[in-house]
Amino acid sequence: MLRKIECFIQPFKLDAIKEALIKAGVDGMSVTEVKGFGRQRGYINGEIPNKEVKFLPKTKLEIVVDEEVVDDVTKLIVKLARTGKIGAGKIFIIPVEDAIRIRTSESGKSAVT
Repeated sequence: MLRKIECFIQPFKLDAIKEALIKAGVDGMSVTEVKGFGRQRGYINGEIPNKEVKFLPKTKLEIVVDEEVVDDVTKLIVKLARTGKIGAGKIFIIPVEDAIRIRTSESGKSAVT
């Protein structure tokens, strides 16, 4: 089965993660610049929170891989994205029912490799 790895990381971590994923054999990924907040409501250590929520810049990375490599890919992302500080990011793993390559009509695993 295919899995979608959707992660939110600090923007400055993207290049290192991208290069490592390519070296690890990941065939494709999508990247989006997003803004968001978590439990801290967008406030960084030392800031005094008020009632307003602050959206912080993040990078959203989406990768579809075979379930056999999900653990390796997520461990690599965690290793390279970790900052040791609040706001380092999150990873979500989502089942993918099917994938279809539009150009060739291939489906399933062959559509993403």
